Amino acid sequence: MDIFGILFIFGGGVVSEYNPLRDVFDAIADPTRRRLIRLLSEAEEIPLHDLTERFSMGRTAVSKHLNILKEAGLVLDRKAGRETRYRLNAAPLREILAWAAFYSKFWDTSLSRLNQLFEEEEE
Repeated sequence: MDIFGILFIFGGGVVSEYNPLRDVFDAIADPTRRRLIRLLSEAEEIPLHDLTERFSMGRTAVSKHLNILKEAGLVLDRKAGRETRYRLNAAPLREILAWAAFYSKFWDTSLSRLNQLFEEEEE
């Protein structure tokens, strides 16, 4: 399977294979959501009230960000009594890694060609 084998591309965006309603790139575009991913990566599970304490916004705003991450398949939740606990599902981040790897190869090849041209010009 090539590098795009795990990607589903619609309208220029990369849509999560976990939920075709949310673009993974869109989900991580916001700094608050990237911070939530970082926090969730450092713990097995975190209750919503603990996550909310780490931001200067209300519970509703944090919940909205978590829902966007959930729609992209990046966050899983479960009810534990009256609280909701969240955990990271990092698998969709492979889509971003695959996309970046493709362009990394493109730039490596392009820069190698440019370097070769400079070396030929110096001779």
